[in-house]
Amino acid sequence: MKRDYYEVLGVSKVATPDQIKAAYRKLALQYHPDRNKSPGTEEKFKEISEAYAVLSDNTKRSLYDQYGHEGLQGRYSQEDVFRTTNFDEIFGDMGFDGGFDGIFESFFGNFGESRRSRYRQKDYAQQGKDLTYELELTLEEIALGTTKEIEIPRTEACEECKGSGAMRGSVPKTCPECRGTGQAQNMSTSGFSTIIRLITCKKCKGSGRMIENPCKGCNGNGAVERIRTIRVDIPAGIEDGSSLRLRGQGDLGDSGESGDLYLVCRELPHNFFIREENNLQCQVSVGIVDAALGSRIAVPTIDRQTLTVKVPPGTQNGTILGLKGMGIKFPNGSRRGDQLVTIKVNVPTRLTAKQVEILRQFKELEKKC
Repeated sequence: MKRDYYEVLGVSKVATPDQIKAAYRKLALQYHPDRNKSPGTEEKFKEISEAYAVLSDNTKRSLYDQYGHEGLQGRYSQEDVFRTTNFDEIFGDMGFDGGFDGIFESFFGNFGESRRSRYRQKDYAQQGKDLTYELELTLEEIALGTTKEIEIPRTEACEECKGSGAMRGSVPKTCPECRGTGQAQNMSTSGFSTIIRLITCKKCKGSGRMIENPCKGCNGNGAVERIRTIRVDIPAGIEDGSSLRLRGQGDLGDSGESGDLYLVCRELPHNFFIREENNLQCQVSVGIVDAALGSRIAVPTIDRQTLTVKVPPGTQNGTILGLKGMGIKFPNGSRRGDQLVTIKVNVPTRLTAKQVEILRQFKELEKKC
């Protein structure tokens, strides 16, 4: 039984890529065949390198976290596990010459040629398509940030075959036509020249693999259409039209790597507030008497609270009262904008006889002042 990869490297399951890389470097220095000639060192070095190859790759790590070692079997050969990992950079930094290819020659034979061919395969095997989803947000959600659950239809790895396309208990075989590269050579002659072009292998349709016993869950495709519920944190203060990128949440591709999901945020109109960057504007009506004598008014806030605000005596129509820190949160911080309350002085259109008389008396008093 293989040991848990996290246990092999001595890291937690929530370790960051940098922590995983640091742990591998430390163990590689200890068990590198050029430094340690003890019996069993090669197997130990292979074990820690295999763990790093899986945990340093987002796609492989995700499969391993969900399904364990079984999630990788059938989908990746032992050589495939290592093929997309750049060990040369690590070994170069550690001062070892020859890099990864020379060390693992004894494990996989002509591994260097296999690694060189991976670039041709990578060009052919396409990453999954990116998806775009428009997410409508209320001003209340934007002001303080929120968490949303959204349903996304996307292509995912088949759970029955773990994405291999082969029936459980069987594994895909390397295409005999292209020997797993997914490409074939097309030769043509023009005069004294021979032109060689790389084309898609017709036998395996570029996958590099042949499936003799297709999975019934996905008909050998290795992928199925599903509606996935995704939970996403929306940061406070996000702008209308801004995009959030969710890596690996798009469609699954031929390469086994999923595309990304782009959430385009759309701000819904509000019936009371108008947004101006991180400030909020609103309008509150007061009567002419309250504006003249001063009063206290109730003002709603974006927090769904109501504040009592003092209107000074002699307040004019269009006066703006500021409520500091009651606007929209700034991204990546706790500071907030302000709420700007515009006072609208209401002039009555219908007056009783007594009100008319009082206003006439007031007018006469104004003339004497």
